[in-house]
Amino acid sequence: MRATKAIIYSDNLKNNIAEIKKNLKKGVKLCCAVKADGYGNGGINAAKIAEEMGAEYLAIATVDEGLELRENGIKAKLLLLSPCIPQEFEELIKNKITPLIFDKEVIDLLEEEAEKCGVKNEEVFLAVDTGMGRIGCLAQESAELAKYISDKKHLTLSGMITHFAVSDSVTEDNISYTKKQAELFKLAVENVKNEGINPGIITASASAAGIAMPELQFDMIRPGIILYGYYADEVTEDYLLSKGIHLSLKPVMQFETTVSAIRPFTPGRSVSYGRTWECSKETDIAVLPVGYADGLLRRNSPGLKVSINGKEYPLVGRICMDQCMVDIGKNNPNVHRWDKVIIFGPKDKGALYDADDIAKMTGTISYEVMTSISKRVERIYR
Repeated sequence: MRATKAIIYSDNLKNNIAEIKKNLKKGVKLCCAVKADGYGNGGINAAKIAEEMGAEYLAIATVDEGLELRENGIKAKLLLLSPCIPQEFEELIKNKITPLIFDKEVIDLLEEEAEKCGVKNEEVFLAVDTGMGRIGCLAQESAELAKYISDKKHLTLSGMITHFAVSDSVTEDNISYTKKQAELFKLAVENVKNEGINPGIITASASAAGIAMPELQFDMIRPGIILYGYYADEVTEDYLLSKGIHLSLKPVMQFETTVSAIRPFTPGRSVSYGRTWECSKETDIAVLPVGYADGLLRRNSPGLKVSINGKEYPLVGRICMDQCMVDIGKNNPNVHRWDKVIIFGPKDKGALYDADDIAKMTGTISYEVMTSISKRVERIYR
């Protein structure tokens, strides 16, 4: 087993799902986002836990992700949030993956493929663009497209979906924008109903609006980042508490490695590429077998500190592809060769920083920090 690994605390994931469920209105369904390998936390493990805890749907981004879940025994409904190409339609249909559709060309192609596969009720969700500007039909097109779907012999409209662009912001302007999106979505749904068509499951909210704006939960919410222990940008724990909403999350992933060597340094010696750090006094440098190919991105140096036996030590020099270096001070009795080093994770497990802390150091988000942890880093499930 390699020294660098990601520890996945399954109990923390279960805690987060339970916390989310406490905040759902009666009858609201749960669609857990397990796309991107469960935001780096292991998609199959996340899917199994979510399914066991009652999630009716699981959200994925590619057909291949859906196939992997089916091959590992996942029976829950799968909602494909990103478009796929016609060459993937056969596998999509055979594996009961529900796509988002929003134009007649794709509707026709899906109908043709469903007929070839002998499937009479391939479920589809009609995506409506209310202001994200990414995918979806316009609100005024929803009725026509819903009718177009209902006229097909092999397709079934099982839901309508939109996505909020700024629901993770708490500024007055952005809250207003989210509410305008919601009103447009309601209009699209009403247009469909006025045609005498059942729109199916109505879903708009992901992590932020799903908790902070319960009136927008509709029939189903699609939590993502909060599953894995992090709040959605400005919709923090304190903000939610100010609204009387209790959501206590626990980070699921711990990214760790080991001290592989300790080397004495004298003044004037430099470390790593570019000689960006030069030793000013006698010290010892700990070498860690983790680098940007593992997901410890080059831009994390300088500035990042790691935890060794409960104390913090700064990275020095540039992070390399497979290694990085830490200044531990001269003859430090707290640090030994082969000691565990925690880069980020739950603070109650010994980490000084979580993924959100790391993200703030480099101007990014916890999503990117976790999904950047590469496949060569083994996930250990506990």
